Amino acid sequence: MTSTPALIAVIEDEEHLAQGLLFNLQAEGYGTHHEADGDSALSWLLEVTDPNSSHFAPPAAILLDVMLPGRDGFSIVQALRDAGRYTPVLLLTARGRAEDVVEGFTAGADDYLPKPFDLNVLFARLSALLRRMSWQAPALAAPAVKEDAPAFALNGRTIDFEALEITTPDKVIHLTLMEADLLRYLLDHPDRIIPRKELLENVWRVKEDTDTRAIDNFIVRLRRYLETDPAKPVHLVTVRGIGYRFVPEL
Repeated sequence: MTSTPALIAVIEDEEHLAQGLLFNLQAEGYGTHHEADGDSALSWLLEVTDPNSSHFAPPAAILLDVMLPGRDGFSIVQALRDAGRYTPVLLLTARGRAEDVVEGFTAGADDYLPKPFDLNVLFARLSALLRRMSWQAPALAAPAVKEDAPAFALNGRTIDFEALEITTPDKVIHLTLMEADLLRYLLDHPDRIIPRKELLENVWRVKEDTDTRAIDNFIVRLRRYLETDPAKPVHLVTVRGIGYRFVPEL
């Protein structure tokens, strides 16, 4: 019996690039779906990722161009995350500035690839994304069996990196892959001042000669998840002019 191939959604308005991606994805054994307009793409994605829809058939991953007719890629991924849809998203963007990359991650994207890109690099990034999601699948499918799951307790909250969740006293927060990667990096370097540039290079893989403060908004979101008073953080602390320090509980 042959298994159903993983479905990859290609959201790209450049016809020659879209057709090339579709051809090569199919040659690699993937199923494909193509949308060329941001508004129609979001409508389709919201429908096929809705468990209550008769058309529920979520793609395994989304290759999403940033510059599209109608909605742009940033607003599409933001709308998906706001709706609680966590299909992994790989942004394809000609806007390679650090600020643009971080904006995509802040919206909820899981990875990015600047144009023009090498096809082998795209497939390597896609495979890594699918592999990371497959590692999450057992925890998400069977949340009751989690005794061995890597977890971290902080401020009355439990961070479960396997399930990509933070459990608070009154709710469960789902983390994107990039939120989890950033949080793990901070937790792995407690009590050390971490420059913004280090985070950009080691978490986002963005190498910039100049520093950027676009990452601040991402930290603000993590503070909402973890701090008792996000306006007065005691665990994710800003070191003015340099970066951040993670202060664990004593």
